Amino acid sequence: MTRPDSARRAVERLADPVVALDEDRRVTYRNDAASDRFDVRVGDALSETFPATAVDRLREHCEWASRRGEPVSVRVALEDDHAVRIHPDGDELTLAFQPVDPPSDASGASNDAPSDPTAEPAAGTPSTARMDGSTTRLSELSAGDLAASTDVAAEFELKERAINEAPVGITIASAESDDEPLVYINEAFEELTGYPAEEVLGRNCRFLQGEETDPEAVERMSAAIDAEEPVSVELRNYRRDGEAFWNKVDIAPVRGDDGEVTHFVGFQTDVTERKRAERTARRRAEELEFLLERIEGLLGDVTSAVVEADTRAEIEAAVCRRLADSDPYELAWVGERDVGRGTVQPRESATAATDATDAADAPTPDPDAEVVDTALRTGEFRVSADGHAAAIPLDAEDAEYGVLVVQATRPDAFDERERVVLRSLGRAIASAINARETRRILVADSVVETELSFRDPDLFFVAVSRETGAELTYRGSVHREDGSLVSLFSVSGADGERVVEAAEDCEDVAGATLVAEQDGASLVEFDLPADAVVSTVSGHGGKTQSISAADGEGRMVVEFPESADVRSLVDDLRSRYDGTELLALRHRERPAKTKQEFIASLSDELTDRQLTALQKAYVGGFFEWPRPVTGEDLASSMGISRSTFHEHLRAAQRKLCAEFFDGR
Repeated sequence: MTRPDSARRAVERLADPVVALDEDRRVTYRNDAASDRFDVRVGDALSETFPATAVDRLREHCEWASRRGEPVSVRVALEDDHAVRIHPDGDELTLAFQPVDPPSDASGASNDAPSDPTAEPAAGTPSTARMDGSTTRLSELSAGDLAASTDVAAEFELKERAINEAPVGITIASAESDDEPLVYINEAFEELTGYPAEEVLGRNCRFLQGEETDPEAVERMSAAIDAEEPVSVELRNYRRDGEAFWNKVDIAPVRGDDGEVTHFVGFQTDVTERKRAERTARRRAEELEFLLERIEGLLGDVTSAVVEADTRAEIEAAVCRRLADSDPYELAWVGERDVGRGTVQPRESATAATDATDAADAPTPDPDAEVVDTALRTGEFRVSADGHAAAIPLDAEDAEYGVLVVQATRPDAFDERERVVLRSLGRAIASAINARETRRILVADSVVETELSFRDPDLFFVAVSRETGAELTYRGSVHREDGSLVSLFSVSGADGERVVEAAEDCEDVAGATLVAEQDGASLVEFDLPADAVVSTVSGHGGKTQSISAADGEGRMVVEFPESADVRSLVDDLRSRYDGTELLALRHRERPAKTKQEFIASLSDELTDRQLTALQKAYVGGFFEWPRPVTGEDLASSMGISRSTFHEHLRAAQRKLCAEFFDGR
């Protein structure tokens, strides 16, 4: 029998009447004593149950108890005088009756003031004794406990309801019986496990365990119960339908007045969602660790290859060997688009073959594969339909350096983690090749000079020359951190302000500024986007030597190293700007200029007075701040006027800048 059933039967056996009323003050429950003494029936109204002389007084105190939410006591005259303790529970009430001796004035009136219906009965008057939770536990309730007080029915009902409605599963197991059988479960336990009370009571709670239950957690619970100590574990349990869930189990012993353990109370909480979240967090941490290790390993090797390689081919060969040696890859190759033939040509490749026999059966590059064409056409990472190959475009600063293709031994090799690694690797390889090609053009002795013609008004210098009749000549560019560009052009044949106005109407110009005007010529600064034509040339490994525009036609001279892929730049520019033509392709030697040659060249350009003015200004600290010497002091040392000194100094500075900027 469960403790709630035992308690309810105890209330039934109380010698004093107990009645429960609903919000309409109709009887919803009465024990045997109430039925026998007052002839109370379930469903009766308060006015149908008690004499009219007592009904008004009872109703007044019932309303008071409901409003205050606190128990009140009242003395009423029924067949005998009774002290009534009224316990509110929302709009419902429990009334406990106990006979008392009549008052000394025999008037039948209550001896508690109506103005204070919460007052306890006077001293000497029998009153209810409340159950004290600090000394009386749920596991110790008995019929004798309940009979000791008319408060017990309401208080026990409150505690029973609180336990039954608790959001966690609650069980009570007997410690006085073999195998600790369950004697009570609440409704939340039934909802959590799917087991009804009739299938659970009398059994040990181990029926929730199953195939994936951790035996160590079970052992910790058993050891704690044997030692009569509290314990908390998390383990896999199984519902009645076989579904597994994570259960947080807290067990505590309940002791009687003699200190002996009589019961164990258990609390079960479904923590499946938390466990899933923890598992997801661990998996993500492991994936991150994998990515870091994988990226660091491959990028470390690529970096080493870049440092040691002297050519682009050496970089590509080292990358292919490293990838082919990495599980689960069996082939890696780098290909480059041949625009003239419309095909992809493999440049470097490597396989995982370790001997001649393996080499004979080793896979070979397939440049006609759809995944290769798609990656080059879209500029995006692609995986083949069968999942065995991935193609990574090698692009850096608008320059295309082909495609890296890796072939795996299994179709699930290119999961999201591996794709992150390969994308990072592709960017690193492309940047390394771009840096190598850029450096190579700067130091190359043999170069290819390419001359191009443009007539597309989408290029601002073409549009401005057509609109204003001006002639524009390129003077140089400076790259900003965000990738945008500031380009300087000298302008003749048109007013500088007119050129600025025309440039502001061009879509590829973010802004234009007139910097200076002198002798009918102007210097104009153009703010250009990151994909400006000068940046495109640089991305393909070229160096812009000159740009000029007049009458709606622009011409550009670009310098490439001897082995550069000039065709890829030409094809790129043709795809962007209609009417682009390749006018000339010239091979020539570019002699390197030593420091001494640079000084000699500059010295030839300077007059004696200009060189002297420049040298005295530098040595004398004229370019420092604050200046330790004035222009007048230096002019005096040269025996010339201050204005003449500044004229010589400015001429020397102009020639020095021209040699530096125009001679690069």
